Amino acid sequence: MLAVLPAAAALLFTLQGILTLVAGTTLGIILGALPGIGSTVAVALVLPFTLTMEQAPAIILLLAVYAGSVYGGSISAILINTPGTPAGAATVLDGTPMARAGKAGEALGWATVSSVFGGLVSAVVLLMAAPQLAAFALRFGPIETFALICLGLVCIVTVSKGSVVKGLTAGALGIFLSSVGGDPITGEVRFTFDNYQLIAGFNLLAVVIGIFAFSEILMRIADGADGGGAQVEFNGLVIPRLSQWKGRISTLLRGTAIGNVVGILPGTGSATAAFIAYAEGKRSSPRGDKFGTGEPDGIIAAESANNAVTGGALVPTLALGIPGDVITAVMLATFTLHGITPGVRLMEDNPSLIAAIFLGFFVINILLLPLGMVVSKLAAPLLRIREPLMLASIGVLCVIGVYYVRGNPFDLLVMVVAGVAGLFLRRAGYPMAPLIIGMVLGPAFELSLRQGLIITDGSFMAFLTDHPIALFLLVLTALGLIIPLVRSIRDLQRAKTSA
Repeated sequence: MLAVLPAAAALLFTLQGILTLVAGTTLGIILGALPGIGSTVAVALVLPFTLTMEQAPAIILLLAVYAGSVYGGSISAILINTPGTPAGAATVLDGTPMARAGKAGEALGWATVSSVFGGLVSAVVLLMAAPQLAAFALRFGPIETFALICLGLVCIVTVSKGSVVKGLTAGALGIFLSSVGGDPITGEVRFTFDNYQLIAGFNLLAVVIGIFAFSEILMRIADGADGGGAQVEFNGLVIPRLSQWKGRISTLLRGTAIGNVVGILPGTGSATAAFIAYAEGKRSSPRGDKFGTGEPDGIIAAESANNAVTGGALVPTLALGIPGDVITAVMLATFTLHGITPGVRLMEDNPSLIAAIFLGFFVINILLLPLGMVVSKLAAPLLRIREPLMLASIGVLCVIGVYYVRGNPFDLLVMVVAGVAGLFLRRAGYPMAPLIIGMVLGPAFELSLRQGLIITDGSFMAFLTDHPIALFLLVLTALGLIIPLVRSIRDLQRAKTSA
C-alpha cells in the first residue's frame, strides 16, 4: 500500500481534489448540524452530483460529507439539545447540560478534538489493517452478533438516570417499537393493526427527531418560551488544554477502540458505537457518577466512538462489499456507478484508487478541526434568535428533514406522536436514551437471535459451548449487569452504616 502512495497523492491533490475535500467536509458538517438531516440524507443528497465526477473525487466527496456529518451532529446536539444525527443522541446526554451551564464552547471543544482523534485513528486502522480486520469480521456470525448486541443493551442500565426500572421500561418500549412491521424471518406483519403504513415499521429518524427535537420544542412551549435569546452562551469553540486531558486519555482510547470494532461489524453503525462507548465510559471513568450532568468524559466517549465508526465501516464495505452501516450502503451505489466492484479483489485491482481513498479520508479528519471551528462559530448567530422564532425554525427543519427521507407524510405523524409521547415520558422521569437504544439495537437483536437458534436447532446453550467469542461477550454482558447491582448494594449498605 505504501508503494502506491505517490500515485494516490497525484490523484488526490489536484485542484478538483482539494476543493472536493474542503467543500465536502464543510457541507457535511453543515448538513450534520441541521436537525433532521443526518448522515444518510446528507450522503444521499450529494450522490447525484458524483455522477459527473471522476472516480477518486466522487468517492472522496461522499467520504467527506459522511465524516463531516457525523461530527456535525454534535454541534446541534450540544447547542440546542437536538441531535443532527442519531449518533448525536449520546452526545446530548452531557453536551446539553454542559452548554446550559455556560460551557458550550468547551463542550464543542471536547467533542471536536475527540471526533478528530477517533476519525484519525480509524483512518490509520483502515490504511494499515483493512485486510486483517476484514478477515476477523468474517468470524462474526449471527450468534456472535447477538452476543455483541446483548453487550450493547447493557447501555440501557448505565445511561438510565434516576430510576433504573424506568430506564429498562423505556428500553423495552424501544425494542417493542422496533418489532413493528414485517417479521425478519417469516415476513409476516406484526403489530400493524391493519395499517399498511406500518408494514415497514417506524422510521428511526422520525422517532429520534420526535423524541429529542420535537419533544424539546413542546417542553419549552409548555414551560413558556420567552422572547429573549437562546438559553446558552456561545462565543466560539474552545480547544481543551493539554492539562485538562489528564485522566481522560483512557476514555478517549476506549471510545476510539469501540468505534473501530463496532464499525467493522456489518450492519451496526455509529449510534450503536456511541451508546456502547458512553456506557463503558460511565462504568470505567473515575467521574462516571457525573455522567448526564455535563461531564466531558461523556462527550469524549460518545464522539470518539461515533467518528471512529466511519473508518471502521469502510473496511467491510471495501474489502467484502458488505456495508458497515446505512451510509456506506448508500456509497455502494457510487462504487457501482463508477465501475468499481467492492470485494476481495478491490485492493489488488485498484491499488492507486484505494490508496487515494485512504489518504483522502485521513485528510478529511484533519480538516474537521479547523472547519469545525469555523462552522460552529457561524452557528452563534442562531443562538441570538428570539426563542419562539428559534423553536419555529427547529420545527420547520424537523419537518423538512423527516419528510425528505422517504417523502412519506406518515413519518411526520410518527414524529409528532413521538414528540408528544416524549413530552409525557420526560415529564414522568423516563429517560429517552434507552428508548432509542432499544429501537437501534432491536431489529439486529431479534434477527441474530433467531438466526442463531435456527443454526443450533433451538439450543441456546450451544451459544456458550460452541462459540467462544459469543461466550466472552456474554460474560462481559453479565458483568455489566452485575457490577452496577453490586455497587448499588454496597452504596446502600454504606448509607445505612453512616446513618
